[in-house]
Amino acid sequence: MYICPLLKFMEYLSQIDSKKLPEHIAIIMDGNGRWAKKQGLLNRIFGHKSAVKSVREATETCAELGVKYLTLYAFSTENWNRPQDEVNALMELLVTTIKGETPTLNKNNIRLNAIGDISSLPKNCQQELAETIEQTKHNTRVVLTLALSYSGRWEIMEAVKKVTAAVQAGTFDINALNENSFRGFLSDGSIPDPELLIRTSGEFRISNFLLWQIAYTEIHITDVLWPDFRKDDLYKAILDFQKRERRFGKISEQLDGAKA
Repeated sequence: MYICPLLKFMEYLSQIDSKKLPEHIAIIMDGNGRWAKKQGLLNRIFGHKSAVKSVREATETCAELGVKYLTLYAFSTENWNRPQDEVNALMELLVTTIKGETPTLNKNNIRLNAIGDISSLPKNCQQELAETIEQTKHNTRVVLTLALSYSGRWEIMEAVKKVTAAVQAGTFDINALNENSFRGFLSDGSIPDPELLIRTSGEFRISNFLLWQIAYTEIHITDVLWPDFRKDDLYKAILDFQKRERRFGKISEQLDGAKA
């Protein structure tokens, strides 16, 4: 039996409990190259270009729903090992996309943020990124964070270096080091941990992404390739999240007692 896509779309939306939305969603955007290959395109960059629409739709959907933070794994430290032509094309695409999307970010009251080894990006990328971050810094609806030249291990190592330097400089007491204080040395300790991590393309791994922050994050895997990811896919991920029981090491009975 044929079901109108719009009706199915509205059905998913109607089931979402607006009082149980994840405050922070993180997405591992995977499958661009496979998407291009499925379309019969020899150059993987066509997949990356088509993925821009998915980024825009995910961001705008989060804004519409009321999700406050969205973090996208855009380029890992390991991605530098890809063929140079692909890396160059990705960097060029990053520059043009950021520049082109700045008016839309401001229109939708979305603030751009970035984490990672930003200094390793080409100078023009750093410049466009810095300009858009500055132009959107007063926006309050959603914080859109791009993880660029990023890896979880890199972030933790950098945090350890910062702690060591602060102790040596006498500005931090090592006895004050705990989970909460360590967060302040991460890339952006002001952003809460993700409650929901989405990975596209059906792969079952976290690919060195937000290793510290996702200790208790709910993970949703979808077979959808990232360029095909749309609003209804985000809705389904949120619905899956809302069915989970988040215990944080406790048992169900303890949670039930707290609710009573």
